Amino acid sequence: MIPRKIRVQSENFDAAAESAALTEGRRDIGAIASFIGLCRDEAGTLEALELEYYPGMAEEEIARIADEAERRWPLLGVTVIHRHGRIRPGEQIVLVLCASAHRAAAFSAAEFLMDFLKSRAPFWKKEHRADGTQGEWVAAKDADEAALERWSRDA
Repeated sequence: MIPRKIRVQSENFDAAAESAALTEGRRDIGAIASFIGLCRDEAGTLEALELEYYPGMAEEEIARIADEAERRWPLLGVTVIHRHGRIRPGEQIVLVLCASAHRAAAFSAAEFLMDFLKSRAPFWKKEHRADGTQGEWVAAKDADEAALERWSRDA
């Protein structure tokens, strides 16, 4: 089993510290692909996103997705941190780190994890508008679902 860290937390994360922890004492890692998702302001209309999740289920689903990434690519480490709670524009939402001996596996695995996190992990987002009104719960986008189709063809 490769080193893996999966956390769902309200606190911000330090991507550089997480990357350093993933590679500490390791000489076999040749590449780390990272993705940091940020909250957008939606052209100034968004005051915050409120992210809710199902405790326990979210971590299990992220672990299941990580298991699949590890089956598909020769990974040497995986870190996934997803935040919940009220997140303002410019703040970090999610971190994915994939370590491998070579860049291609690291890049592909990170993209795979994000595509599945975006569509399959049990997180719900509610918009809070800058004008003080409550926005809608954010629905899944067709583009996110289409991104998943590619991985079933590539299996």
